[in-house]
Amino acid sequence: MVLSIRPFITRRICTKSCLSYSNSRHILSLAQSKDESVPIYHEALQINMLEINSELKHLTKNCDLKSARTMFDKLPHRDEISWTTIISGYVNASDSSEALSLFSKFWVSPNIQMDPFILSLALKACGLNRDANYGEMLHGYSIKTDFVSSVFVGSSMLDMYMKNGKVFEGCRVFDEMPLRNVVSWTAIITGLVRAGFNSQGLTYFGNMWRDGVEYDSYTFAIALKACADMELLKYGREIHARTMKMGIDVTSYVANSLSTMYNKCGKLAYGLRLFENMSTPDVVSWTSIITSYVQTGQEQQGVDSFLRMRECGICPNEYTYAAVISGIANIARLDWGQQLHTHVLQVGLAHSLSVANSLMTMYSKCGLCDLASIIFHELTRRDIISWSTIIAGYAQGGAGEEAFELLSWMRREGPKPTEFALSSVLSVCGSMAILDQGRQLHAYVLTIGLDQKAMIRSSLINMYSKCGSVGEAEKIFSIAENDDIVSWTAMINGYAEHGHSQEAINLFEKIPAVGLKPDSVTFIGVLSACSHVGLLDLGYHYFDLMTKEYKINPSKEHYGCMIDLLCRAGRLREAENMIKSMPFKRDDVVWSTLLRASREQGDVECGITAAEEILRLDPNCAGTHITMANIYSSKGKWREAANVRKMMKSKGVIKEPGWSWIKINGRVSAFVSGDKSHPQCEEIYNLLKLVASKEEVIVQEVYSFVIAAEEYHIIEPLFSMK
Repeated sequence: MVLSIRPFITRRICTKSCLSYSNSRHILSLAQSKDESVPIYHEALQINMLEINSELKHLTKNCDLKSARTMFDKLPHRDEISWTTIISGYVNASDSSEALSLFSKFWVSPNIQMDPFILSLALKACGLNRDANYGEMLHGYSIKTDFVSSVFVGSSMLDMYMKNGKVFEGCRVFDEMPLRNVVSWTAIITGLVRAGFNSQGLTYFGNMWRDGVEYDSYTFAIALKACADMELLKYGREIHARTMKMGIDVTSYVANSLSTMYNKCGKLAYGLRLFENMSTPDVVSWTSIITSYVQTGQEQQGVDSFLRMRECGICPNEYTYAAVISGIANIARLDWGQQLHTHVLQVGLAHSLSVANSLMTMYSKCGLCDLASIIFHELTRRDIISWSTIIAGYAQGGAGEEAFELLSWMRREGPKPTEFALSSVLSVCGSMAILDQGRQLHAYVLTIGLDQKAMIRSSLINMYSKCGSVGEAEKIFSIAENDDIVSWTAMINGYAEHGHSQEAINLFEKIPAVGLKPDSVTFIGVLSACSHVGLLDLGYHYFDLMTKEYKINPSKEHYGCMIDLLCRAGRLREAENMIKSMPFKRDDVVWSTLLRASREQGDVECGITAAEEILRLDPNCAGTHITMANIYSSKGKWREAANVRKMMKSKGVIKEPGWSWIKINGRVSAFVSGDKSHPQCEEIYNLLKLVASKEEVIVQEVYSFVIAAEEYHIIEPLFSMK
């Protein structure tokens, strides 16, 4: 069928292009002239269409679309080649809207015949523009005119359906194609892999080999991406061997895909070796290695690679900036992030979706949700990642009201909420213990069919557990399939947080029986359960099991659980030694655990050590000063307690007041001790006066007097130990 098309095209070029005009150079110069007053054409002037089309093609290939369009618009006669060239230029420039607009004008132009090449360009534009309706109309037209038999039209139609998320329709087009080439096979494999159907994509890759169709570098690259996403190292190595036999493993496209595959499969050394062996790494190579470092938790190396890339004179693209900004977000280096934000503004990439999404993540993780919100609102186009990022930022920052408002806005005007956005808001419901909203969200995920997603299941279990409804959490867990360690972990943590330690331990013991492997978060849950009931030996058993059998390196959180376990068991010296020996920077959290245990057990020496370490990290920590004063007071060391309080006063350290909230008629109101900002403040305080008894007021006054007396030594002789 393809062979029958070619003579027709060739014949048309020969017959129509020769009917032409002379003095074409004069016309070309006029087409590029900015002086509109110059008369452009005279009927006597004849144009050589071959030369015109050649010049038009030259302009589009050099990305000078503005000059090409000016020239095209001023042509008195346009043939199929002229239309194809200018439409192709817009498609290659990703300006699909203008490409389709020109195609519509071409379609209604008199004396112009449709051909498969220009039809395939229109289908490609429909794919880029996500215009499935226009694409389906062209599909119907191609069936009517039998252009569907062309391998060019079929491949473009298949690509169009895949890019519009219509995977089933794309596969059907492929199955019905009478003739397939390497482009067709690559299109079906690419569509499946990008839609997340990696296994099916690799099946088509194998069928392509059996059908004797030769692979090209793009086919190998997309197959390697599928291997990377599924972490199929063995299959990836087989493909690597094939590329070496064909001699294309050194091409940048394949080499970059190989490097990414090895990095995602945990073989970062292999990926680095491939990268270092490249003669001239391009921007894709550098982006791949930076992304790999960030995804494996080696953010500093990723930043260093970015700096080396700049030193080598390679200009980063939007994906490079997105990767390095994501790495900076993970380590919360706001100063670096702000520098990169300034730089992407200068190079004009700040409004690129991938860069903007990474910037929002960076500002959110650094606690600046307001700046993330400004970036979000300035975007002219937002994708599902943009919405999920800003909602997650507010949710993780504890701004529940803003997160709910954004989710409502997303439901009204944005794309359909995904499990990522909904999980973030469910976590807010759990953190704020607002069960009613959590139940409403549960109902919503049921209506849109996301309740069986692993992320949603675990978020629902977590939400109900944190709201105190462990029974509801158990119901969701009981109907979940045994293929998701995250749900098991959420249920174990739920039991542990509510003191059901034995249930948490029993559930943990069942994990191997269902064919799952506990991860690092699962071990945090079971170690917390051991800590709550003081099962020190069992805690050590699980700690050793994690490191020796499951090869999980203990994190700071695991050490924190073990330190808490030792403190609850009264073994403060062992806890102190573990703090000093753990391979992490010792923060105020672990020392605070030891300080609280010292207060409870009256160990002044250990308490002083912990307090000194905390105050070295945070000299104005009010809680530490107060705890130390309480330790001294419990031992009758009133002078030392008063000195600590005087030190607080001299430093200007004030204990941060606690706050609480209550929900009435759908509105959440927050209160701080002594707060008078509420609009109904006067009525609230009047009611409190009625509730408070005289005895409570007297007790409060006496307590205040005692504290003041301690600070100024007024009552010290009454409690003298002499």
